[in-house]
This record gives sequence, C-alpha cells and structure tokens, in this order.
Amino acid sequence: MKFLTFLTNQSDNVLSRALGEGKRPFLVAAGFSFFTNLLYLALPLYTYQVYGRVMISQNQATLWILTLITVFVFAVSSSIDDFRARILINYGVVLDQRVSGRIFSGLFDAAVRGEASARSQALRDLDTFRQTLTGVAAAAFFDLPWIPVFVLVLFLINPLIGLVALGGGGALLALALTQERAIRPVAKEANDAALKSYAFTEAALRNGEVVRAMGMLPTLGAAWARHRAVTIERGAVAAEQSNMYTDIIKAVRMGIQVLVIAVGAALILDHKMAQGMIFANMILVSRALQPIERIVGAWEPLNNMARSHGRLVALLEKAEPPPLATALPRPSGRLSVESVNFAPPGVQKLLLANINFRIEPGEMLGVIGPSGAGKSTLARLLVGIWKPINGSVRLDGADVFTWDRADFGKYVGYLPQDTELFAGTVRDNIARFRDGVTDEEVVQAATMAGVHELILRMPKGYDTDIGEGGVVLSAGQRQRVGLARTMLGDPAFVVLDEPNASLDAEGEDALLRAIEAMKAKGATVIIISHKPGIFRSADKLLVLRDGRIDLFGPKDQVMQRLMKPAEKPAEQPAEVRSIEAGR
Repeated sequence: MKFLTFLTNQSDNVLSRALGEGKRPFLVAAGFSFFTNLLYLALPLYTYQVYGRVMISQNQATLWILTLITVFVFAVSSSIDDFRARILINYGVVLDQRVSGRIFSGLFDAAVRGEASARSQALRDLDTFRQTLTGVAAAAFFDLPWIPVFVLVLFLINPLIGLVALGGGGALLALALTQERAIRPVAKEANDAALKSYAFTEAALRNGEVVRAMGMLPTLGAAWARHRAVTIERGAVAAEQSNMYTDIIKAVRMGIQVLVIAVGAALILDHKMAQGMIFANMILVSRALQPIERIVGAWEPLNNMARSHGRLVALLEKAEPPPLATALPRPSGRLSVESVNFAPPGVQKLLLANINFRIEPGEMLGVIGPSGAGKSTLARLLVGIWKPINGSVRLDGADVFTWDRADFGKYVGYLPQDTELFAGTVRDNIARFRDGVTDEEVVQAATMAGVHELILRMPKGYDTDIGEGGVVLSAGQRQRVGLARTMLGDPAFVVLDEPNASLDAEGEDALLRAIEAMKAKGATVIIISHKPGIFRSADKLLVLRDGRIDLFGPKDQVMQRLMKPAEKPAEQPAEVRSIEAGR
C-alpha cells in the first residue's frame, strides 16, 4: 500500500532518522493497544454471562456485579487509549522539532537552486504527515495485528463462525486494495493540479500590481482556471469512487454481521452453541473487522500522508546538510576567486567561465558589463549563495560556500539586485531579526546608510511595521533600508548588486557616503552597477562579457581602456596585460 512506503524508506535524511527514533514510542503505543484490545474481550464475555447465566438464574446481584466490573474495565481501557494518543502526540511534537528546521532551510536551498517547488507547501506537507502519522487514522494500524486474534477466538467458539469472519475479512481487504488501486492515480492527478494552482496563485499575488496595471487578470485567471478545473474534476471522480467503495465495504461488513447472527442462530437451534454466544459472536466479528473499515475510511488522509512524505524526502535529499565548520575569526577582507566555472543545475552552458581575480583588504572593486554578462551570478558566488562547478571563492583563504552561514553573516553584508524586506518593523529588518542586536547597532547601521532621518519621519520611526515584503515603503526606501541591513555590525566584506537602481539623487548621495564610510573602516567592497558614477571611490574595475573577464585592473587604467578601445595603451598594468594575453 502506497501510504506504508515511508516505513521501508531507506533514505538517510533527518526525517528518516526522526522516524527511526520513533520506534520506541510506537512500540509503547503498540503495547497499550495490546491491553486495550485484551480488555475489549470483557464485552462479549459480559453479554455471554448476561444471556447465558443471569437471564436463566434471574440473579440481579450477579447482573450488577458483572455490570460494574465491565464498566470499570472499559474505564481502564479508555484511559489506556488516552495515554496512547498522548504518546503519539508528544512524539509528533518531537518529530516536528527535529525536522521542521531542516525543512525550512531546505526550502531556501531549493529557492537558491531556482526550483519552482521552493514554497511553503513543504511545511504544510510536514504538518499533514505529522498529524496523520500520530492521529486517529494511523492509530487503526495498531489494531490490525488483533484481527487474527479475534478471528481465532471465533474459531474456538465454533469453526463455522470463524470461517465466516475470516472470509468476510478477506473480502473487505480485497475491496480495500481494489479501492486503493482505482483511486490512487486519480487522486494524484487532483493533488498535483491543486499544488500547481496554489503555486500559480502565489506567483500572481506577488506580482499583483503588474497584473492589475497591465490587465493580465483575465488571462492569468484563465490559466489558473485550467489547473483548478483539473483539480475539481479529478477530485470529484476520486470522491465518487471512494464513496462507492466505502458504501460497498460498509454493506459487506453489515452483511457479514447479519450472516454471523444467522449462522449463530442456526447453531443454537441445532444445540451446537450456547444461546448467549450469539451476541458475543456479533461483537467479536464487529471488532475484528473494524480496523479494516477504519483504514478504508481514512484512505485519503493516509495517501495524502504518503504523498507528503515523498515530497519531503525529495526536498531533503537535494538539500545539502549544513557543514560542521569551526568558527573562524573576523576576516580582514582578502578575496581570491580561483578558476571559477558555474552553470545552474540542468543548464549545459556556463554562465561564468575561468574567473580569476584577487582583491586586497580595504579595496573597492567595481564590476561592470552588459546585461546577461553574469554580474549578479558572480555576486551570488562571492557571498556563498551558489557553489561553483569548479574552482573556489575564498575570503581570507576560507571557502565562502563551506563557511558556517550564521557565522559568515556576522562579517558579510549583501544587497541583492531586488531588495526584499520581511514582514515586521524597520528595526527588525535592519537587525536581520537577530536576537541580541542592540538599538545602538541598529541606529549606527541606519546612520551609516544615510537612512536614519528618513526612518525617523516614518509614523513610528524604527518601530514602524512595514508590512509583508515592505509594502508600505517605496522601492527606493526599501533599497535604503536594505543597505542599512547590509551595514549592520560593520561588515568586513560587502557585496552590493545595483544598489542605486531605485534611488533618487538624495539616496544616491547617501549611498556614496556609505560606501566611503565602509571603505574608511577597512571593509572590502564590491559594487555591481551600470552607473559609472558610483565607482568614484573604486580601486579596481572588472569588466565581464559573456561570462568571462574582459578586463581587470586599476580603475583608471581599465576606464582608459574602455574609453579608447581602438588605441592600445603604451603600458598596461600587469593585471590588465595578463587578461589581454589570455584572450
């Protein structure tokens, strides 16, 4: 059965290990199931005694004693069931604590790889898996091993009754397997289409302004409706088939109980069985077949659990585990890029090829080049977001990709081309949502970025809630707050990708002053931009074309070369000569 595949999954990931650690609580829960099923035998014994002894002897004292004992037994059984549920729920909490953080970081790994599956659906998958695994639906599996026990008791009462129960159980199991095979592909189609429609909706909402302004809502709505139609149509087919099989199984189970009563009555008439056993037989058969019916009723949640598990395993297998790195001291800012080649997963053509350069602590490097030259790709490699196919990027000799990310972030500032802020206050965003960041440090970063006065003019100053994605701020304000976030803690190494793309004259002046302040404090700064004016404090320039270094060297020499491409300078810097010689 598909929903049992996770039990035999051999993948070595945090989810599989957490499931392996769950063997003990599940064994304890199974032990509780042993006692609760054993105590259930009190009910058929009670009915047998009432109809086979009390009704004949007319002894009310015996009746009430038997009743009190049976009520007490079921109170104990109910307490055991409650303990079993608590054990499973507590295990679910532990499972979530062990796995959710890795799922969360795995989502970001997927987003960095550019996978469309990188969305919060994975966390919903974890909730679905956990709730079903430790809930009522999965609890039915603890009762499955008791089916043979109850059938054996029925055989001991009378072999004919046992055969009827065994045949009925086989019929129900066959119907259950037939239902699973019939519904699985249809339900998968409905589920996949639903995920696509949710993802499409999320993407459209993120670009709501563009959609509204350019009148794209009808066409996007039509594309969304196609996914939705498949979801509804396939879902309806799956629901119809599920209901049909459920009704058939229910009818078969009731027919089996009727047949057991009829066979029992015939045996009583033939004086082959005590009269009180007819109701005991009915109770035992009902209990024996109940787990199968409960599992059938929970078939869709169990299959959803299996599908969620499959997606979680796929996500975790692609996510690289965080390296166990020794904490390194604050870097001086010496950067070396050594024979770097890079192409995104699944892309054959290299976006960057044979990239080699070096900058010293406290230097500022400007990176220029036409659109599509690979400038933003280089920025992501420099701060360890992506891993080169070959070569390495080293900061003070340490590979930036393998550096512990939390530790690395203390010393590095990065402002991407598209500045994204998070739901929360201005202070939260500048502080990078870290604990222990003082107000002084936040204000200092904002002052260095030249955005302190702008923040003070906001309704609640630094405590202004900027909404999801910084929606209450303009693009320029978001970029300036993002710059303040970059400068938190006086980073030793800073990468700015088109930091002046959305800035007005005032904002650009503030940016230039911030760059000079960072450089004065000894930070190594790399700036990517199409506007040459931002490079006034640059020591070196790097020109990228078609993913390769076209020029690299001191700013004045490279600018001279760019301004007069037809003239060969009398003397070029060694770095520029080496690049030209290799072309």
